[in-house]
Amino acid sequence: PGILNALKGLPRDFDGFARIFQDEIQPALLAREGERQLAATKARVATRYGIAGGALGVIISLLAFKLPQLAVLSAFAGYMYHQIGQRPLVRIAREAKALLVAPVAAKLALSFEADPGPQSTIDDMRRVGLVSSWDRAEYEDRVTGTRNGAEFEFFEAHLEERRTSRDSRGRTQTRWVTVFRGQCIRFNFYKSFQGRTLVTRDAGFFNRFGGGKGMQRAKLESPKFEKAFEVYTTDQVEARYLLTPDLMQRLVDLEEVFRGSGLRCAFEGGEMFIALEGSDLFEPGSMFTPLDNPDRIRELLDDFGALFHLMDAVTAARQGDDHAGDGNEESRESKGKGSPWGRFTDRD
Repeated sequence: PGILNALKGLPRDFDGFARIFQDEIQPALLAREGERQLAATKARVATRYGIAGGALGVIISLLAFKLPQLAVLSAFAGYMYHQIGQRPLVRIAREAKALLVAPVAAKLALSFEADPGPQSTIDDMRRVGLVSSWDRAEYEDRVTGTRNGAEFEFFEAHLEERRTSRDSRGRTQTRWVTVFRGQCIRFNFYKSFQGRTLVTRDAGFFNRFGGGKGMQRAKLESPKFEKAFEVYTTDQVEARYLLTPDLMQRLVDLEEVFRGSGLRCAFEGGEMFIALEGSDLFEPGSMFTPLDNPDRIRELLDDFGALFHLMDAVTAARQGDDHAGDGNEESRESKGKGSPWGRFTDRD
């Protein structure tokens, strides 16, 4: 009953996952539950001792020895003790993620890599204007597969830039600044196009400097969406062809579905690129609750559902193009009933 209640209301893509969880995933999680409990206990103890020891060291350093530097060291030592105590729990979380995500991805006919290494797609996303330059990067949670006939690639990226400043005494200081952290998606688009079109949502960096060499601000069909988007293109006609009002509304909706912000996308060379700043997806959740907590599988399926939501947002428009103007009532009726996007909208 617990897993049935947890998975209630999911779209048809996930029919049967209650049984899959009970028969295949839950036993593997329960086999590691003892380790999780032990690691959680050690983490709690380390946190308590770290806070207490650090606080005591700060008080003694300031009141007894009047040494602020020693107080800082005491606070740092307490923090490090806490961090060391978390390591077994972090390891369990990493293993639990594999036990949860890998079998779910396999059942959905997708490939999943928790630590995929450098991604060449990020270079293309910088080239088309979706992310700025960076000096170091981390990538995780790469998902690849096919959805509604379109091949896609998804991964999460954390991009940082090294910045150096100089104070009045001539001393230099280097710090790392996050320039992007969120989701990146690339997939083959269903419409052929030759130019480049860039879509952004805010009035920040991209709007001040435009879309790049040879690109001009596009005029959209709907004044409502001209207020929501900044669009630059090398081909005005092609941009209006690609960015239908329906598709643009779906792009607005994606920010809420992905629990992110700053969504931007680009069309070039027969492919669509999307970047969305937001929190991590495909995480196992808190390690201070039982590993087989049904909420874990629900959150995971919701994340996959968000990814499918994105795929369906674009490919649903394909159904409209295929049937537009054909005069066939049955075809027009099927667009609403058969759209996977519609199933997600009903659930939301």
